Amino acid sequence: MSSSDPQASFSKKNIALGVCGGIAAYKAVEVLRGLQRAGCTVRVAMTKRACEFVQPLTFRALSGSHVVVDDYAPDNPDPIAHITFSQTADLLIVAPATANIIAKFANGVADDFLSSTYLACYAPVLIAPAMNTTMWEHPATQRNLERLRADGVHIVQPDAGEMACGTIGPGRLSEPERIVAAALEILKSRKRDLSGERFLITVGATREEIDPVRFISNRSSGRMGFALAEAALKRGGEVVVVAGTTTVSPPAGVRIVKALSAEEMAQAVARESADASVFIGAAAIADYRPAQRAEQKIKKSEESITLTLERTPDVLSQVAASRANGMLVIGFAAETENVVENAREKLRNKKLDAIIANDVTRADSGFDTATNAITIITKDNDPVELPVMSKIEAADRILDVIVRLR
Repeated sequence: MSSSDPQASFSKKNIALGVCGGIAAYKAVEVLRGLQRAGCTVRVAMTKRACEFVQPLTFRALSGSHVVVDDYAPDNPDPIAHITFSQTADLLIVAPATANIIAKFANGVADDFLSSTYLACYAPVLIAPAMNTTMWEHPATQRNLERLRADGVHIVQPDAGEMACGTIGPGRLSEPERIVAAALEILKSRKRDLSGERFLITVGATREEIDPVRFISNRSSGRMGFALAEAALKRGGEVVVVAGTTTVSPPAGVRIVKALSAEEMAQAVARESADASVFIGAAAIADYRPAQRAEQKIKKSEESITLTLERTPDVLSQVAASRANGMLVIGFAAETENVVENAREKLRNKKLDAIIANDVTRADSGFDTATNAITIITKDNDPVELPVMSKIEAADRILDVIVRLR
């Protein structure tokens, strides 16, 4: 980012801004404007109590987007708003954050839109508390703040000063400029949050030869795997890609190891995995291969021929079974039916840390598309279904899960 173009680094950043009920709610307008001046796109969610201090129309006029208060309201255009709102955000900010919302976040309560959004959010979270001094200093509030810090939530400490109630002490919402600065710093640091991780990613389709001319393969282009490699590299990771057949170019800066068949891919992964801390199996590896490969081209002399197929090496299972030193193993499940159920079974059977499922019958998330609509499934959390987005955006969401698993 050059000094002459201060918006360059944040022009594609999406911010979710939560506003809670309190006299300081009016300052959230300045937080929104400060983020917009930095180039961010901001969407707003409000609690019902916040609407008693500032009207949703104010934020709608400034943000240009629908302001969500109740995702069950008839005027809400998105039936799964708490998922869409959180999963398209690069950062969730809550300013002001009341003692009530802090308690909900710390204890996993999800009884309104904003608290549900928090639980569904993989992005970093920043809160700016504001409350009466006695409430701020209460042991319960301090316990909840410690719990949130342990969960990785960023906190902008409140200022000391005169409260609306007339008391003097800590609890006043920090100045909007400080909140915006803290948010932009998180966005900057997030770009390098995978420093020290060594990624091994399989990409593309394998080819299982029938004879010197023909082979069994699939329609995988390598787009998703290369998007993961590019995103991991930008966020500070070291990346090695084991690539089968692809129809797109790899990103600059990654080391490519070619492996055309499932057997070659298994051997390459075995060689490279000892140095990896994260393995992502994004390649569409053939499950079966001809039991015998003809040495010469099979002539067209019969009405039909019969091919006997045998299983190929299960690369993902082999990596998961032999992992060491805390390696994370992430798989993909390209399904045509019962997408989540089949993916969850694969997660369990192969002993993975997470699996990314997608319905390849969809025109917007099948093979060789520029977009993807994925569901992220981990061992300990409910599946998170993401809306359609570019594959590089989907890659960042997957990497956010890896950061959280760490």
